Amino acid sequence: MPSLPVPPAPSIDSSDDTAVWVAEHLGDLTREGPDGVRAGDFTGGQAAADAALAALDVTGYARSRSTVLPESRRGASRMSPYIRHGLLSLREVWDAVSDAQGQDKKRYRDELLWQEYARHLYARVGPALAAPLRAEQPRTGRWDGDPWPAEMACMDLTVGMLHDGGWLVNQTRMWLASQWAVRAGADWRDGEDEFFAHLLDGSRAANRLGWQWTVGTGSGKPYGFSRWQVQKRAPQLCRSCPLADRCPIENWPDAGPGPSVTGPDLGRGETPSGPAEVEGSGASTVWLTAESLGRGDPALAADPDRPAVFVFDEPLLRRLRLSGKRLVFLAETLGELAATRPLEVRRGRVTEELAGRDLASTYAPVPGWATRAAALKPVEVHPWPWLTRPRGGPVQSFSAWRRTLRV
Repeated sequence: MPSLPVPPAPSIDSSDDTAVWVAEHLGDLTREGPDGVRAGDFTGGQAAADAALAALDVTGYARSRSTVLPESRRGASRMSPYIRHGLLSLREVWDAVSDAQGQDKKRYRDELLWQEYARHLYARVGPALAAPLRAEQPRTGRWDGDPWPAEMACMDLTVGMLHDGGWLVNQTRMWLASQWAVRAGADWRDGEDEFFAHLLDGSRAANRLGWQWTVGTGSGKPYGFSRWQVQKRAPQLCRSCPLADRCPIENWPDAGPGPSVTGPDLGRGETPSGPAEVEGSGASTVWLTAESLGRGDPALAADPDRPAVFVFDEPLLRRLRLSGKRLVFLAETLGELAATRPLEVRRGRVTEELAGRDLASTYAPVPGWATRAAALKPVEVHPWPWLTRPRGGPVQSFSAWRRTLRV
């Protein structure tokens, strides 16, 4: 397929322009269709990521990280979309809070470590993360209708934030996952797909781990969502809810752990981690992936004048049907990057669009990169910027994994 025109670079007034570009060139692959493509709550690109990092202040994070409303009191850092797409590395964000105090620094760094744990786990088990790791989904009582009923103020707000803005604080992610699977009994994988389609920070690693932990398939203990959490984290929702006097989540869900399953071996073992040093040399073009789009991408940074190429994976996007706001974020990032070096943007099957090129690429700890790299055979592979490189320790739980770390 011929190259696409480069997306417009982001600016204060450019989100609409980028949405128009996505609608024209990728709209048929989106969940909303060309006429429904809109930007989400975050602007893509390195400048936006750097500004967010410069403004990062985790004072009070330990106390307010789970606050939902009012928004002015939320302690969540909102860094995750930039981390997910490699505009900021976990190490950069880790170092940025080095002067924070006490529990605020500890709690925030714990969240960064959770992101790294998700990457290690996904690198180890790959597609098996889509199946229960330790237990089947809990067996629930009867629930009629939509798992996320719009009549419930807490569901209406949080589903609206997911669908319209593409971002949620962690507390509400747990609410939605537990309501969907633990109380309503809908398949957790369908709910995870819904998250992945809309979240600007959506990654299979963090998304699937979060659902498995909340539902209990990965931890053996489901998280119960009830009115109590809403009254604690967003009390105004209960006061305004049409169902305030007949709340369907007044009590804890009646669901215990599901039966144990035999999942993949999560004990000590090899975790694919890519090269520790650059392998090969002499590539003429950098192959960029959605895992690593920042100017600090190792393959990009190795030669600031080397042209780059990005392929919107048509077969994958047609299957996933992501929300257009996710593609707007990527397009903004690519548009900004194109102002700093030659960039080719293509649409099609990655292995066909890049066949025969001598490519440099940054290793990515996801199955898709490995599959495509095996076919494309990059002549130059750069190390992934791990916060802590895998060392063969266990990954069956965050606590077990953490005991083996050197950060």
